[in-house]
Amino acid sequence: MSRERARRSTLPPAQENIGKLEKVVSEGNFYGAQQMYKSVSARYIAAERYAEALDIIESGACLQLQNGQITCGAELAALFVEALVKGKYACDDETLDRVGKIYKKFPQISIPERLGDDDDMQQLSEALAAAKTRVECCSSFLKAALKWSSQFGPHRAGSPELHSMLAEYIYSESPEDMAKVSFHFVRGNNPKKFASTLVNFMGKCYPGEDDLAIARGILMYLSSGNLRDANNLLDGIKQQLESKQQDFPKSDLMQFIDYLLQVLQRDALPLFNMLKGSYKPSIDRDPAFHEFLDLIAERFYGVQRRNPLQGMFGDIFKMMGGE
Repeated sequence: MSRERARRSTLPPAQENIGKLEKVVSEGNFYGAQQMYKSVSARYIAAERYAEALDIIESGACLQLQNGQITCGAELAALFVEALVKGKYACDDETLDRVGKIYKKFPQISIPERLGDDDDMQQLSEALAAAKTRVECCSSFLKAALKWSSQFGPHRAGSPELHSMLAEYIYSESPEDMAKVSFHFVRGNNPKKFASTLVNFMGKCYPGEDDLAIARGILMYLSSGNLRDANNLLDGIKQQLESKQQDFPKSDLMQFIDYLLQVLQRDALPLFNMLKGSYKPSIDRDPAFHEFLDLIAERFYGVQRRNPLQGMFGDIFKMMGGE
């Protein structure tokens, strides 16, 4: 124990090391700084001076990312989450703000829109490779943070703030992947942002499929038993479209969703089943909708499913449950 106390006392205040390491980064020695950030923070963690270790790692992650060193920054971002786990830090607003601060430092990668000569093709190839690196690094960091938040926070599925963050990030990089985007928004706490994302997506999706994206988001909320946010999402989409002077999609599927939201406010299983039968052709447009409706029947009316979490979308739910 005396050796442990001695080791604690020999380490200087974290700010001294932070200043020295900032100088190394400012000189452009990113690799050297990276090794120093890792070794110095490891000493503070070994001495159980977690607060100072976190200060050092956070500073390093932000600096490396600001300088476009995505791989280095992401490695330190992952170490930041590891230190939170080792120090058994609770998932509270202050710590979530620190995770968010690192996340916001991940640079956006601009993809050239026009292609011309071979130089343009080379530029596009490099930009796509950089974007892929950022996708993998940032997503890995946020998923690790979600796992920490599920262990040390009140939400078993992970922090709603982090789910919303990951949803926004995935959409910014892969707007076509609305299933995953919706999955995380539904576990998040920002239906208004989800609504604006769907309105934005409606301008990018194939003609006639905008109602599918809206229905999917609402049914995902309902399949988790969240009638309030399902209604909030639909209201938010309508309000935002109206403010943009755009039309809300008119289709049998949207009519079904309207009726469904009304029926679920009542103890009316026969009416629920009648509604499913009447609008079967619309529901058939996406195989996942049937599984969502089975989940909804279980949540709202206690109807047991024959094969829980089986089938195409059940597999997606299981796959993404660890994200």
